[in-house]
Amino acid sequence: MSKRDFYDVLGVSKNASETELKKAYRKMAIKFHPDKNEGDKQAEEKFKEAAEAYEVLSNAEKKSRYDQFGHSGLGGGAGGFGGGMSMDDIFSQFGDVFGGNNPFESFFGGGRSRGRRVNRGSNLRIKVSLSLEEISSGIEKTIRVNKLVACNDCSGAGGSLNTCSMCNGSGQVTRVANTILGSMQTTSACPSCGGQGQTVLDKCNSCTGDGVIKTPETITVDIPAGVEEGMQLSVSGKGNMGARGGIPGDLIVVVEEEPHDNLKRDGNNLYYDLYIHFSDAALGSTAEIPTLGGKAKIKVEEGTQSGKLLRLREKGLPSINGYGKGDLLVNINVWTPQKLSKEEKKTLQELKSSDNFQPNPGKNQRGFFEKMNQLFK
Repeated sequence: MSKRDFYDVLGVSKNASETELKKAYRKMAIKFHPDKNEGDKQAEEKFKEAAEAYEVLSNAEKKSRYDQFGHSGLGGGAGGFGGGMSMDDIFSQFGDVFGGNNPFESFFGGGRSRGRRVNRGSNLRIKVSLSLEEISSGIEKTIRVNKLVACNDCSGAGGSLNTCSMCNGSGQVTRVANTILGSMQTTSACPSCGGQGQTVLDKCNSCTGDGVIKTPETITVDIPAGVEEGMQLSVSGKGNMGARGGIPGDLIVVVEEEPHDNLKRDGNNLYYDLYIHFSDAALGSTAEIPTLGGKAKIKVEEGTQSGKLLRLREKGLPSINGYGKGDLLVNINVWTPQKLSKEEKKTLQELKSSDNFQPNPGKNQRGFFEKMNQLFK
């Protein structure tokens, strides 16, 4: 099932400001929150869909890729959720939209406890070099990266844990202040445990209490056909693991194009420079052209001029959005000999003096060109 347009999901225009995006997401999150729609799977999916849309559109880098390439430009799992993040991940990542770490308790009576802060790991950024052949068909790349993963010795906890005495494990502290308007209650992350609800007593020797260690990992990245130089693809959850039981960041894959031996790229079109003998240009000939799928034979018409472009339709690169393929454009270059023998110069002088050898000559010049063809080949 294809994903809906993120702007339609939030009900905003493409020019929506940050404030408008936040307001629209807040409205959707309240409407479809699971506590308000208990047991309603459709509402839960809409809740996740709204979070995914906001995660992309509130991030300038991801929004730019989405505006240019749609869902395909965001790699595996469009917004970075890709079905792999839990409700707690969403709440921990977007709690600031509601002005607190446990925003939904004030709306729905505290039906769920989501006050603990969850550490999110940093994103990893790598470059992947691709040939035009790989870009043409799309490819699955296996990449080895050094990244932070959960420590095996302490299972990512960082050591022996103890419930925080200040917040009693909730990760939050509530303060009441008396004002002229009456008592005002505010909730914030616990300063003692950093909002995690637990403190580390005896730090793990392997990870020194962080709960993560750096280790090499092999990751498979599915790169769609038609990507371009500089494009960035996001692979959800394949970045560094967050400290002490946190959630992982994303893996950002930056595309680099390898130069091709014969072809040059311009958007989805490819260009090839074909050099031919001037007698072939005059008399007509055939030539083999390299393509990304092998070779193609083309016909050079009689009287072809240097600089003419021949178009081989749909022999270029596919659009990343799936809207057809580009063309292969063959630029004809008529090769002029640089070193001539006395006999060759004499023959050219004779031809030059003929009316048939002047620009826009008559139709009876074929015998002259046949003579040139024999002389220079």
